[in-house]
Amino acid sequence: MKVLIGCEFSQTVTKAFRDLGHEAYSCDLEPGEINPDWHIQGDVLSILDNGWDLAIFHPPCTYLTVTGNKWFKPEYKDRFPTREQDRLDAIDFFMKLVNANIPRIAVENPIGVMSRIYRKPDQIIQPWQHGHEASKSTCLWLKNLPLIQPTNIVDKGEFTVYKSGKRCSKWYADAAKYDAKTRAKIRNKTFEGIAKAFADQWSKI
Repeated sequence: MKVLIGCEFSQTVTKAFRDLGHEAYSCDLEPGEINPDWHIQGDVLSILDNGWDLAIFHPPCTYLTVTGNKWFKPEYKDRFPTREQDRLDAIDFFMKLVNANIPRIAVENPIGVMSRIYRKPDQIIQPWQHGHEASKSTCLWLKNLPLIQPTNIVDKGEFTVYKSGKRCSKWYADAAKYDAKTRAKIRNKTFEGIAKAFADQWSKI
């Protein structure tokens, strides 16, 4: 298959499909991290009509995730004056990916506003269902693709509990020690077990 992995710089999912012999390419504004020959650096919207058989999109979640809702409160308006427009732009980008003229599509994002604005995801998967002792609720909106089945269920991993009582997976909390760009890369990278599940199971369609 000719496979597009949109908004992916780590090339984790791209490599999983390449390992199975598919013509897979990542596309992102950032350079690819594994093999430049498998990467298209630029705007993914400009290549949606290039004859793909399958596309897996990871649109930026900064303005879509529910964890960022607090920044939309009136007291933060002066600090983030464009936040509302940024969310509208993010929604528009998400919907352009969902509605792309590609036979099979998966769009991935954390739990966020698209469940209300668009529709509820077809499923929510976790790293611990695919061999990683970590938790990260990952929503999948699917078009002509089967649900991803668990491949290796393990422990959910350690959690960090903050003074406020908020609880999150330790791997996610540990990323806070890095600068903003590195932190985002760590948190956004697809777990290898999930990438392999995508490639193995969606190669059989």
